[in-house]
Amino acid sequence: MTWIKTLLGFGILAVVVSYLVAFFSVLSLSRQDQARPVPAIVVLGAAQYNGKPSPVLKARLDHAAQLYADSVAPIIVLTGGVARGDKTSEAEAAAAYLAESVPTPALVVLPAGRTTDESIVAAAEWCRGYGIAEVVVVSDPFHMLRVRLEARRQGLIAYTS
Repeated sequence: MTWIKTLLGFGILAVVVSYLVAFFSVLSLSRQDQARPVPAIVVLGAAQYNGKPSPVLKARLDHAAQLYADSVAPIIVLTGGVARGDKTSEAEAAAAYLAESVPTPALVVLPAGRTTDESIVAAAEWCRGYGIAEVVVVSDPFHMLRVRLEARRQGLIAYTS
């Protein structure tokens, strides 16, 4: 019976340590801005309401526009599909919003992806078609570790911002 308690104790300790390592990895990466000159900025979609970006999407787009203005990349790739009941995709709403501050030829609209994985796949496919291997990805801070891992699985080197 003692060995069962010992084994259970080590199991619980392993779970707690794994959780803490994951939490602090996410926290650490969320505080880093890795923006640097690359061929493209990829903005992951977020909710939009009848063609108007949500506050979360606006924040991502404003940050991407600033990166563009700072000459981080000459292209902004916008991702995000159509949610149930919507007529406009997240990417299309994002493009309409950014058209006020970024020249339209610099915007690439990929109205695909309802999940992070699907959006990264769509962006990676587009990037491969243009020989792009490095991008700066704009999303929410606590999303960055996952974004980097998903991008790596798709063959992209993703710097997060």
